Amino acid sequence: MDQQTTELSPYRTFSRSEWAALRADTPLTLTAAELEEMRGLNDRVNMDEVVAIYLPLSRLLNLYVAARQELFSATQQFLGGNHKNVPYIIGMAGSVAVGKSTTARILQSLLARWPNHPKVDLVPTDGFLLPNATLEREGLMNRKGFPESYDLPQLLRFLSNIKAGKSNVFAPVYSHLSYDVIPDKTITIDRPDILIVEGLNVLQTGKPPRDGKAIPYVSDYFDVSIYIDADEEVLRTWYIDRFFSLRETAFQDPRSYFHRYATLSDSETRQTANRIWETINLLNLRENVLPTRQRADLILHKGADHIINAVDMRKI
Repeated sequence: MDQQTTELSPYRTFSRSEWAALRADTPLTLTAAELEEMRGLNDRVNMDEVVAIYLPLSRLLNLYVAARQELFSATQQFLGGNHKNVPYIIGMAGSVAVGKSTTARILQSLLARWPNHPKVDLVPTDGFLLPNATLEREGLMNRKGFPESYDLPQLLRFLSNIKAGKSNVFAPVYSHLSYDVIPDKTITIDRPDILIVEGLNVLQTGKPPRDGKAIPYVSDYFDVSIYIDADEEVLRTWYIDRFFSLRETAFQDPRSYFHRYATLSDSETRQTANRIWETINLLNLRENVLPTRQRADLILHKGADHIINAVDMRKI
């Protein structure tokens, strides 16, 4: 990036060491055993990563939440109300295989250990995918994960209820084993201090209406957004590596939607994983996910070694 582009960028970029220095005196409250439980398949995040990247990030988000709580109190004083504080919502986006789920779990754990917001919930948007029967009927099974494969009105109602401060808001649950939404199963979100919403297309928008009417987007409900970034070929490698790992684990279960891949040879496994990546995940990345990167408040850049080597933070 040349100097002029850097000066005009809405972001300030930090190297890994510069970002790590912003930890200040934030204590390390996560143990190696806890991190091991949070780590996703083939995700190599370690305690050094927690110290260098996630502790400064949790400190920044803690400051953001505290400022939001003060703003809410000031607004209620102006309005003469005494309503309870509403949840602070963090949106997290990025490609398949980039490590969103692991990052979300680590942040959930770290943020819950700050005294002013001990209740932190996490909701993946997988649960808001349309059921497989609907996707098959509408010819969308090969576009699963694309924007049109989600029940957007249901997701928007969920977020609207959360931001309205309603108690006992229900979110659907997705099974990666059956590769489908689980009928009649939900999780209950009851006015957390912070809610992390993690998914491929959570920063997606559409064309604005010519008449100026309000069209809500998922990101309209976020207080801050994070995009996890990596190069296309790196993501391809991670996806294929994960596919190999799943062949030896989850795919072995006869109940798995992908059980038919459990007996593939190494060459067949690589060919199948690469085909799925090319025809579905890469297409979705290029058409829908990557174009939303510049809408994020924070961009975490990962290298081929899974290590975050730079952080972009939107200028205020």
